[in-house]
Amino acid sequence: MCTSLIYRDASDRPYLGRTLELSMNLPYQVSFMPRQITMTSKVDTQPALTWTTNHAFIAVTMPEVVPQAGSAIDASILKVVEGVNDAGLTFSVQAYAQAGGPQAALDGDQPALSAADLGAYVLGQYTTVADVKSALASLPVVLERVPILGGLEMPFHYVVHDTTGASLVIEFDHGVRTLYDNPVGVMTNAPPFSWHLTNLNNYTFLSNVDRSKSQFMDYQAVAPGAGIAKAGLPASDTSVDRLIRAAFYAHYAEKQSDPDKAVQMVAHIMNNFDRPRGITIDPPEVGSGHMHFEGQAVEAVPTEFTSWTSITDLTRHQLFLRDSGGMSYVRLDLKNLEDNTEFMSVPMAKLMSPVPDATVVFA
Repeated sequence: MCTSLIYRDASDRPYLGRTLELSMNLPYQVSFMPRQITMTSKVDTQPALTWTTNHAFIAVTMPEVVPQAGSAIDASILKVVEGVNDAGLTFSVQAYAQAGGPQAALDGDQPALSAADLGAYVLGQYTTVADVKSALASLPVVLERVPILGGLEMPFHYVVHDTTGASLVIEFDHGVRTLYDNPVGVMTNAPPFSWHLTNLNNYTFLSNVDRSKSQFMDYQAVAPGAGIAKAGLPASDTSVDRLIRAAFYAHYAEKQSDPDKAVQMVAHIMNNFDRPRGITIDPPEVGSGHMHFEGQAVEAVPTEFTSWTSITDLTRHQLFLRDSGGMSYVRLDLKNLEDNTEFMSVPMAKLMSPVPDATVVFA
């Protein structure tokens, strides 16, 4: 579940594409957080950590607890899954089941940040990956148990990108936190990110050049069509194979000069990671485990599918979204919102665009 990648256009401007896969639909909210809002993160009995948002941001969010029917959505219960701020800094949450484990003890008077609040903390205050890396170097970040996940310790890792194209992975592995510089700008799930980088060394033979002719003894072999260059790409939807494919597509996709064309290119790239329902299923007697959310039932035979896909233009501060109900994206332009002073949140489903009817052109 979850594939993210950075594509750079002909002017080296970065664009982020990501998918999110689960075995159920969840009530995602798209939320706008204005500047100069005071936010708080409280870990157990530690003193609260409080900060003021210097940057406005827009994000796909989820509540930390199941909201009561009819209750208003409050900013304090919404947690960032994917977002971009007015400096072009992005934050992404991706599943990592191996995150939990023994964590370092804290001094009794030491404020700490809950990992559930990491997205709001990063997007609300920082401009660059270097800023985030510096801030987190001495700040305790704690994996708390999440009520909506049945009490699991936050089973995720995180990636941050900025307008220079720099990328940072924040990963907890069995309770131990590591900050990785990400030279390829791609991310999936387990194993640890360092393992994925090592695994890339096994794919030095990959190229986008079609070798369409070859000689075998006295026989001249000729491929029946283009596309043989992709034959060496791993094919499955495992996190290991997806990372290799993401690196390949991000690196070799044609570099566009126009930002709108670059966004379209990322949309084409992300189509390669779109998973329809039923393509892989996990019968209970042979299947793998799936994340469970309070109040959301997993089907008897789970099938992971792409719940939504996002594209972020880091330079223009635009977020594009589509859900599993369609193939068209809607655009949210943060530059047109960033001076607003009120928190806003809208169900993602309400934003999705219906299929346009072009019949009238022929009428």
